[in-house]
Amino acid sequence: MSIGWGQRALFLRSDHGLDQAGGAAALSFGRGVATRRPGLIERFRERYPDFELVPDLGSRIGSREWFRGAATCAALCTGVILLSPGFERPIYGSVPSAHAAGADLMRAQAIAPLDKGGVTGTRMAANRLVTNLTDTPERPIIQHSLTLGSGSGLQAALARAGVGQSEAVQAASLISGAMPLGDLKSGTQLDLTLGRRTDKSQPRPLEKLAFRARFDLSLELVRTQAGLALNEIPIAVDHTPLRIRGRVGESLYRSARAAGAPARAVEAYIRSIATRMPISRVGSDAEFDIIVEQARAATGEVQLGNLLYAGLAGGGSGKLQLVRWEEDGKVSWFDGAGKGERKGTMAMPASGRISSGFGLRRHPVLRFTRMHKGLDIAAPHGAPIRAANDGVVAFAGRNGGYGNFVRLNHSGGMGTGYGHMSRIAVRGGQRVSRGQVIGYVGSTGISTGPHLHYELYRNGVAINPRSVSFSVVQQLGGNDLRAFKAKLSQLLAVPVGGTRAKPAAGDQAGGDTARAD
Repeated sequence: MSIGWGQRALFLRSDHGLDQAGGAAALSFGRGVATRRPGLIERFRERYPDFELVPDLGSRIGSREWFRGAATCAALCTGVILLSPGFERPIYGSVPSAHAAGADLMRAQAIAPLDKGGVTGTRMAANRLVTNLTDTPERPIIQHSLTLGSGSGLQAALARAGVGQSEAVQAASLISGAMPLGDLKSGTQLDLTLGRRTDKSQPRPLEKLAFRARFDLSLELVRTQAGLALNEIPIAVDHTPLRIRGRVGESLYRSARAAGAPARAVEAYIRSIATRMPISRVGSDAEFDIIVEQARAATGEVQLGNLLYAGLAGGGSGKLQLVRWEEDGKVSWFDGAGKGERKGTMAMPASGRISSGFGLRRHPVLRFTRMHKGLDIAAPHGAPIRAANDGVVAFAGRNGGYGNFVRLNHSGGMGTGYGHMSRIAVRGGQRVSRGQVIGYVGSTGISTGPHLHYELYRNGVAINPRSVSFSVVQQLGGNDLRAFKAKLSQLLAVPVGGTRAKPAAGDQAGGDTARAD
């Protein structure tokens, strides 16, 4: 028990663990502790305990230790730079010698062939059995295509493709004889064939040029014994319109598109129907009927044009038939009875102030009170006078106190009159459009100064032009009505069917079936 206590006394607890108690341990175990003489590093650390060979340059900036560390770092960097071989001088090394048979193969696998277009893999280099050619051989013919920017640049396009200047001029001249070069659409593909040349300093001869000039015409230039010759190749085209029918369903637009109608025709169809009835009144059970211009070439191409007929039946909307009718370059839509509709008010025929209104007044020249059947618009002499609406010239000439006078008849029993003109710019029977110049302001007839006397008639009776807001209804008659009826019959005789177009992305038929066959 005493020994255990003695052994326990040989160890003392310190801050770093259990340490032996020096001499007590030697006496207890009967042997001494061996001592070792400290080395150079230990003595240096005992003498200079705060010395650091590599001090932290991020701390104690500006102290003696920091400057000493910075000097040590600079010395080390300088030593590395002085001992380096340099960046511009090559590092020479030993290259194993190769026998003559493998020298060519090693040269082919080096980096140098990559500069000449070499690719990865083994590249066979020319050996001593290869003879260099004195000239590079050419292909006998070259076939390629080019895209035309515009018809006027045909000659320049041929020259850029390698055709000689004289042949490019000749080719453009031959093609212009078949059709104007300006009619060639941009994006036209030209297929070229260039032949063999005897001298590399000369351009290749044009052997063949073929392209689609129009939807119904292909042109081909070929070389004959006499030179270049033009061949016109007509293409048969069927102009039978495309007729599409289907149920409106939840969406008129989607159903028509799913049935094969082009987007532009569907938009025109909806606009034309909207002029006669609100689209919201079109029921889902109604059936649309669309006829579109169509041209089908014998080569398989199909072109769709303008909307010709817009029909709607059933679904509580009744029966509606609208036909596209073009007259004097203006497009209108008429129903099956030949009636059209255009909403709007009459336009002011001249720019100026109203100096006298409609109604009873004391005449400034005759000096008594009488009915003034129109408006007096004060304007400078020679100012243009324009038609208030579309119509036909019923009278143009001298008319008593009105002086130079023009009367226009409009549809729906409406008419307008223009007096005191200095000069008339239309003639009797001429058809005029809204805003067209029909004469010029003057002071002819019974007048005190330059102005326009403007009258408006309804069924031949003068009314106040300032109080009119009405819809102008057009009605075809005579030969126009007969031609319109014949066109309507031809359109209704078109069978339902045609090429079914792929629906646009995201378009669905709204769960309803639309048909084109």
